[in-house]
Amino acid sequence: MRICVYCASSSKVNEKYFDATIKLAEEMSKRDFTLVYGGGSMGLMGCMADNILKNGGKAIGILPRFMQKVEWGHKGLTQLTLVKDMHERKKLLIKDVDAVVALPGGCGTLEELMEVITLKRLGKFTKPIIILNTDGFYEHLKLLLDKMIQEHFMRSEHGEIWQFVNQPEDIIPAIENAPEWDSSAIKFAAV
Repeated sequence: MRICVYCASSSKVNEKYFDATIKLAEEMSKRDFTLVYGGGSMGLMGCMADNILKNGGKAIGILPRFMQKVEWGHKGLTQLTLVKDMHERKKLLIKDVDAVVALPGGCGTLEELMEVITLKRLGKFTKPIIILNTDGFYEHLKLLLDKMIQEHFMRSEHGEIWQFVNQPEDIIPAIENAPEWDSSAIKFAAV
C-alpha cells in the first residue's frame, strides 16, 4: 500500500507532533506501506521519512527543483523525483496512492489537503483522506468543513470525503474503514 502523507517542514513545532509522526511511521513500517511525501529533509517531513527508512520501509519524495537548489531535499530516500513546480508535485503526490493522510502543518499542508478534498468531491480522486487531529490541531478546520455543509456550500454526502482521527494508531483503521467513493461523485458535486 502507498500512503501519501502531507506534513510540515518546520522543525520548530511542538514535540507532540514529532511523536505522532514517529508513531505513524512505525505503524506504516509494520505493514510494509510505502511513504509518498513532499521530499523534504526537515521538520515532520524529514522525521517521517527518517523513521520509515530506519524501520526498513520505502520513502518516495516528490520535490520541486527550486527546493532542491536550496538543499531542502532529503538525501537518503528510496526515490526522489524532481519536478518543475508545486502543481506537478501535488499531482504526482496522489498518483497511484491508496490513501492520503494529513498531519498537522502550515499553509502548504492545508493547501494540499484542500485540493485533494476538492478533487475527491469532483470524483477525480477516490481514495480515503484521513486528517490527524493531534491535540485538537485541526478542530477549527473540522468546524469550518461542518459549517460549509450546514450552510449548503457542500452537500451532507460530502462529509464522507474525509475522516478525522485523534491518534496516529487510528489512521490505518480509518483508511481500511473509509466509506466507498468513486468517480460518480461528480453527479452530486454541485449543491
